[in-house]
Amino acid sequence: MTETKHNTVTDTVTDERADLLEALAKHRHFLRFTTRDLTDEQAGQRTTVSELCLGGLIKHVTSVERHWADFILDGPSAMPDFTAMTEADFAKRADEFRMLPGETLAGVLAEYEEVARRTDELVASLPDLNAAHPLPKAPWFEPEARWSARRVLLHIATETAQHAGHADIIRESLDGAKSMG
Repeated sequence: MTETKHNTVTDTVTDERADLLEALAKHRHFLRFTTRDLTDEQAGQRTTVSELCLGGLIKHVTSVERHWADFILDGPSAMPDFTAMTEADFAKRADEFRMLPGETLAGVLAEYEEVARRTDELVASLPDLNAAHPLPKAPWFEPEARWSARRVLLHIATETAQHAGHADIIRESLDGAKSMG
């Protein structure tokens, strides 16, 4: 059985916002849990043919959540223009999937915790979950599509859950530890 973490935001919110916060908290927990008892070196180790490592996954999910929370507040201007990105831009973006020299697992987790806290406060304080913005230009988004704050928050939860599954595979490949089961 996992321990439930309480904070003042989730303890004072009711309705669908509480459901969103609970889903985010659950998936964040499983993602963070995959890094338990690891060294910085282990957090940066690749265990599969992909470029992914546990620290890099935490960094990526942190970046994704930060950008989408900014999108809720500021619309598409808060996101990169993916159609104008250069090879250098994509190379820099790839750095969020690995631990760089000088980065620590504790530092990566602390940044993730701060971004999660900010998102939770946003969920609790948004005047309208139906408020929507056009999506940024990107080859993977339908042209002229709009997402509401609710849809963005569901996307953050989905991304986090998907990457928690990736992290579980990486951790099991690293030392046999499992998040569940």
